[in-house]
Amino acid sequence: MRHLLWGAHMNEQMPAAVTVTRIVQEGPVVRTFCFDQRFQFTAGQFVMVWVPGVDEIPMALSSPSSITVQEVGDATSAMFGLKVGDKLGIRGPYGNGFSVSGRTLAIAGGIGVSPLVPLAAAGKVDTFLLGARTGDEVLFADLIREHSARLEIATDDGSAGHHGLITEVMDAIDLSDYAHICVCGPEPMMGAVLDRLKEAGFAGRGQFSLHRYMKCGVGICGSCCIDPAGLRVCRDGPVFTGDILLDSEFGKYSRDASGRRKSL
Repeated sequence: MRHLLWGAHMNEQMPAAVTVTRIVQEGPVVRTFCFDQRFQFTAGQFVMVWVPGVDEIPMALSSPSSITVQEVGDATSAMFGLKVGDKLGIRGPYGNGFSVSGRTLAIAGGIGVSPLVPLAAAGKVDTFLLGARTGDEVLFADLIREHSARLEIATDDGSAGHHGLITEVMDAIDLSDYAHICVCGPEPMMGAVLDRLKEAGFAGRGQFSLHRYMKCGVGICGSCCIDPAGLRVCRDGPVFTGDILLDSEFGKYSRDASGRRKSL
């Protein structure tokens, strides 16, 4: 199946130095960092982002020349201190991405919208379900409305769209209308989506973008392996079909930097 590709190939091992050209405040704790290079990637792939002197962490590309970042730890906090003209290192892209044809449903929660935005921007999403805690934290709604046939929003506090969970909006959707159901967001949310797909007999139609702790990003260190099959999120994913995830750790636990189980 043909993937959506943009830009030029990157070297897998050496980070490319990029210059920040624009910073967009998307929400209270979310910013998009635009840079001066366009990278070839499949929607859903990730890059390793090196913040000089701090850390290197995996992030999805939200466009050929941007990453969208939520401030949640040391590396992202350091990024929030960057200014236009500062530099980052970008290594990748790595892994697989979303593969769609025919009618596609996208389901995103919070910052999980980032890897799905390129699909929407390319006109590959027919219906987009977008969840957030508050209306101020709903991301990329205007872009999605511009390129998708239908957008449904849910917020935890009811300040925008449906008051409740995005899975409640999903319950009103006829899943049989869609050949592909692409999902990214907090793993408990994604687990609830997979439960519904399994019950409907459509687990194999789901494509889930996983986030796991990574060190190398190229399948060598094993820090991102998931139980029980040992699949590497960086190399075998980060996008997995739902049928592969049914009997895995998905939705139950992940692992921290030391390899210890961490409840979701």
